[in-house]
Amino acid sequence: MGRDKRNENKQEAVTALRLSVMRTPAWRALSPTAQALYPWLKLEWRGAKFNNNGKLRLSTRQAAERMGCAINTAMRGFHDLQAKGFIIQTEGACLGTEGMGKSPAYELTEIMPAGQQGPGKQWFLNWSEGHDFPVKVAATPARAKTKPRRKFEDSTVVILETKR
Repeated sequence: MGRDKRNENKQEAVTALRLSVMRTPAWRALSPTAQALYPWLKLEWRGAKFNNNGKLRLSTRQAAERMGCAINTAMRGFHDLQAKGFIIQTEGACLGTEGMGKSPAYELTEIMPAGQQGPGKQWFLNWSEGHDFPVKVAATPARAKTKPRRKFEDSTVVILETKR
């Protein structure tokens, strides 16, 4: 019998969720969506040897596709992880030089950023109920189209006003 070549090129990714992190009040306060999103973000980390923490990029569309949920649900998961101190947004989303969009870059507070030693910032350990951390939300475009709405209606005149 020869080798089974069908599975030779498949790479499997593995990540560890620390029990000490999962026992914190911040983890228990996370929504199920945020708890499901965290391992997907952690899988973007390349490990201690090729540390890319602080430059982890996972868009809300990619996260929604991987988790099997709507884009808005994935976005709420990102916001919840930021509010509880599990991730920090290090760079905002932008349009790249080739015209392709770049998703925001994140740092896992559990892991030390690239070029540094020791444990991470671990903001989630300082979280308490009612004291969420600030969340960076993507700004809406300045040129967003608005739908006209009726301001005043008379039997002969209709005045339309755009809401900004």
